[in-house]
Amino acid sequence: MEHKDFYSILGVPRTATQDEIKKAYRTLALKYHPDRNPNNKDAETKFKEAAQAYETLGNEQKRQQYDQFGHTNNTHSGFHGSTGFGGFDGGNVNMDDILKHFGDMFGDAFGQKSKRGKRKAGPEPIRGHDLQHAIKITLKESFIGVKKEISYYHFFPCDGCKGTGSQKGSKAQTCSSCQGSGQMQYQQGFFIYAQSCSPCNGLGYIIANPCTTCKGQSRVQQHEVLTLSIPAGIFDNAELKVTGKGDAGVYEGSAGDLLLRIQVVPDSTFKRIDDDLVCKLLLTYPQLVLGCQVEVESIDGSKYSIKIPRGCAVGERIVIPEKGFFRPRGSARGNLVIITECHIPTHVSADAKQTLQEYSQKIGVDTPAESDGFIASLFKKFLGN
Repeated sequence: MEHKDFYSILGVPRTATQDEIKKAYRTLALKYHPDRNPNNKDAETKFKEAAQAYETLGNEQKRQQYDQFGHTNNTHSGFHGSTGFGGFDGGNVNMDDILKHFGDMFGDAFGQKSKRGKRKAGPEPIRGHDLQHAIKITLKESFIGVKKEISYYHFFPCDGCKGTGSQKGSKAQTCSSCQGSGQMQYQQGFFIYAQSCSPCNGLGYIIANPCTTCKGQSRVQQHEVLTLSIPAGIFDNAELKVTGKGDAGVYEGSAGDLLLRIQVVPDSTFKRIDDDLVCKLLLTYPQLVLGCQVEVESIDGSKYSIKIPRGCAVGERIVIPEKGFFRPRGSARGNLVIITECHIPTHVSADAKQTLQEYSQKIGVDTPAESDGFIASLFKKFLGN
């Protein structure tokens, strides 16, 4: 019968590398696999041809012979008779052999596992989970730093078995049913499928003598109390990591971490803007006009004497350098920023009212030209009432 060129079947040039040949075969095998083309004779033929081509070209020695002799009946070539799949002489093709070879090569295609046949000596260590915990602190505590105590439950390595899950003198055994693969494979006609191994529940091993303390789980849940140092300058929604204080790993795996989310409660007097500590300072009108010396107290109780200049405007920013928050990952600090405000009394005595009216008559009610005329006219109206 007529033989097709193996390179043409796979759609690769004669200079193709082994990786390119394998990739081309995989593409064709997946495309024409019987599971995807039930009762399709044409697809079945193409699937067989691709397998035959790869059986030869995928082997360096056979490929060299094929390049030299091609399709002949020469006893040196060997390409007209059996090639290792049960006989590719046109019609006598063992499809079971092809499917088995296909599964061995490409592992996870159509539900097969590439790890099948690899034995597990026992449980594989698994890292423990990271845990999260929220901590609320005041703005003052974030400014000066604070120690906080937290309590929580998490998994610890079992003391009874030292994290192995087995009683002393015993250890996990490779599952004899699946040979450690964790699954069983079955074939029905063209279909190859796998399912979890029942005896070992897909683990690949069996703990014959589980630890009586942890029931073979290798860890137990316990309560722990930790005292944590929260550094000065910590900001809202910052995350701190305490290494190894999450859940213990399974079967001697490494422990997870404890992740702390910091929540800073707003303060009624102070607020944080970047690394600056900002507050407002209420002053009387005479203090703003005439100037004064005042003492202010910061959030941590520190006191600073500041000078209010004559004619100080409302909203003036008075900066005390490097008295704000510590900057993360450094020794530098932000500033303490004081914003001036004018205290307006809601109730005044008759004498005070008369004095204000006299003062108003002396300085006049006209504002400077650059001032807002609308505000000036309102001021005049209210004084007239």
